[in-house]
Amino acid sequence: QVQLVESGGGLVQAGGSLSLSCAASGGTFSNYAMGWFRQAPGKEREFVAHISRPGGLTRYADSVKGRFTISRDNAKNMVYLQMNSLKPYDTAVYYCAGRSGVVLLTMAQADNWGQGSQVTVSS
Repeated sequence: QVQLVESGGGLVQAGGSLSLSCAASGGTFSNYAMGWFRQAPGKEREFVAHISRPGGLTRYADSVKGRFTISRDNAKNMVYLQMNSLKPYDTAVYYCAGRSGVVLLTMAQADNWGQGSQVTVSS
């Protein structure tokens, strides 16, 4: 099991950028498939992006393709989400999640979750 803590959220104007970070402790981080998910008010939590263990293979939701980039640094036990060209509909609480022993993380598979970081995009 790993403990996950997100940081980097905040308020940004439409078209701007934010970088989210997720710090992991415990476990063997390189063995964890990692992902980002988000939940907007009144909506179900949804997939944003994930990255394989130990890294290199990524996948994105259609809604963020070309705008968001997920990456990881196993030496630092960190996973990142670079968000560019932000739009008001990106407003949500963003969650970092992971699970060991799988190649790519799905919401159903995730068994380690951070507490979330609020991202608000103004119009």
